[in-house]
Amino acid sequence: MDEKFSALYLENQLCFPLYAASRLTTKLYAPYLNDLDITYPQYLVMLVLWQHQEQTVNKIGERLLLESNTLTPLLKRLEKKELIYRKRSETDERTVVVSLTEKGELLKQKASEIPEKIIGSFKDETISETEVFAFKEMLEKLIKTLEEKL
Repeated sequence: MDEKFSALYLENQLCFPLYAASRLTTKLYAPYLNDLDITYPQYLVMLVLWQHQEQTVNKIGERLLLESNTLTPLLKRLEKKELIYRKRSETDERTVVVSLTEKGELLKQKASEIPEKIIGSFKDETISETEVFAFKEMLEKLIKTLEEKL
């Protein structure tokens, strides 16, 4: 191996463990979200709406760090599933407001156990719940730092 290029070794990359952890975490969600008939990105949209009720497309995008061209197809699929509805703002027709339908609100109850099950999946004899939450806080700091630079 050429040590001159060790910075390019996979095990020396910050991006790879973040990428791998993200993919594996998303896989943990899959069986629970399949039961709800939604994808992980759709789940994220629903989390925003369950917390904040009615939101503009732009605000959802800000919260999820998604561009509207990525978010719009997600919203269309959620609307097709009758979980949300979209309408133009009465005060500014350029703004689209997204709200939960009754079916979308009812899905919240079914989803309520998912976070606890996911946290349980992270814990074992090598990592504690405290460490999981400390890692989450560190990731949030990293996200904030990166947002400020981009």
